[in-house]
Amino acid sequence: MTLDDAQHFVRDPDWTWYILGYFFFAGLTGGSYLLASMLRLFGKPEDEPAARIGYYVSFVALLPCPVLLTLDLGQPLRFWHMLVNTTPGNLGLNFKYWSPMSVGAWALTIFGAFATWSFVEAWTLDRERRFFPRLGKLVSFAGAPLGLFVAGYTGVLLSVSNQPVWSDTWTLGGLFLASGLSGSAALMGWLVRFRREASPSVGALALGERWFQILELALIVAFVVTLFPTGALERAFGPPWFALWAAALIGLFSGLLSGSTRASISPDGTVAVRAVHAASTLPTTLVLAGIIALRAAIIFSAQ
Repeated sequence: MTLDDAQHFVRDPDWTWYILGYFFFAGLTGGSYLLASMLRLFGKPEDEPAARIGYYVSFVALLPCPVLLTLDLGQPLRFWHMLVNTTPGNLGLNFKYWSPMSVGAWALTIFGAFATWSFVEAWTLDRERRFFPRLGKLVSFAGAPLGLFVAGYTGVLLSVSNQPVWSDTWTLGGLFLASGLSGSAALMGWLVRFRREASPSVGALALGERWFQILELALIVAFVVTLFPTGALERAFGPPWFALWAAALIGLFSGLLSGSTRASISPDGTVAVRAVHAASTLPTTLVLAGIIALRAAIIFSAQ
């Protein structure tokens, strides 16, 4: 896909597997940042260690995003042209509010600054140092909406195209956001078992994971219902895409079953620690694999 195609997005973008990785990691980086900020801003003091885990996840997931996005453009060294106008006589910032790709590129860039700041702050706090302490919650408050946007805008990007399947439903923004948040909650819930002081947050993360997955399931049903009258249902779910949808549903129900069990356990003290260590790696792996399968089925069935 060229830069011109990226800006206008009115025909088949001919995306490669790079974009699948970008859509997956964008959901995780935005979702993890949002959940971490919610824990920090509205949780209890004992939720702070889990919030720092979320900021670590967000930063690590952010790193491959610009690389994968620029590689898919076909002219990766010109990615910065999406941010800066190099036209002679019209130099300056290149922001096109009517272009989903331009808005997304700027959102990712600005969000990256917030995610990096929060990562450095979490790293210094874990070493019992203070990194501009008065700015911590302010940065989290300002960065949370950007995390929400980054986690969901990829689905909106598809919906505003002229491609069949993508343009035939209103559900993709919410579906990508819900799956990104469920994957982030599952991954953070798995990671807290390696950090004892973060274990009090296991109940909140498991409960969040369960509700995000219920929302995701509801939006998959809505996705099917909205495609049915357009005739695009067979294209989205026909071979070989039905195998990817099966993998997506296996991951979704695996998360629902394991997340429901963990959420039903009281998140206080010893019980929470026992719940964390009882969590299996397999459900988290299946949840994340299901999120990749969901995005692959939606992205590539329409091309």
